Amino acid sequence: MAAYPQDPGAPDAPYLTFWQERHLCTLTTLRPDGTPHVVPVGVTYDPGARLARVITNKSSTKVGHVLAAGPDGATVAVCQVDGGRWATLEGRAYVRTEPERVAEAVRRYAERYGRMPAPNPHRVAIEIELTRAMGRG
Repeated sequence: MAAYPQDPGAPDAPYLTFWQERHLCTLTTLRPDGTPHVVPVGVTYDPGARLARVITNKSSTKVGHVLAAGPDGATVAVCQVDGGRWATLEGRAYVRTEPERVAEAVRRYAERYGRMPAPNPHRVAIEIELTRAMGRG
């Protein structure tokens, strides 16, 4: 994995492999006062679609922050770290409630993390339209 910015739609092989490994990640959103809100999450990375996805409950604080940003989406970052290796994806986040989009996010989560999440009738997906990728391997 290179120590410089990556194209989020065409990452090098080590960067993509790192995002396919099972790692806990963080999601950073901004509170209304502009301060960062950082929480642990599971993230999936789909470079072909230039998307990262997070599944969560529709009443979560992170969903509230994304919705508060308005129709243009919220600027966010997701990151994972393993020793000296790290990778960050940045972009605009949107809350998706459409059943097919939530199901795709759940499917990808189960694939990456090796287990199907418990059923949740209040589940939504946060989709991040990626604008930047960076990391160090």
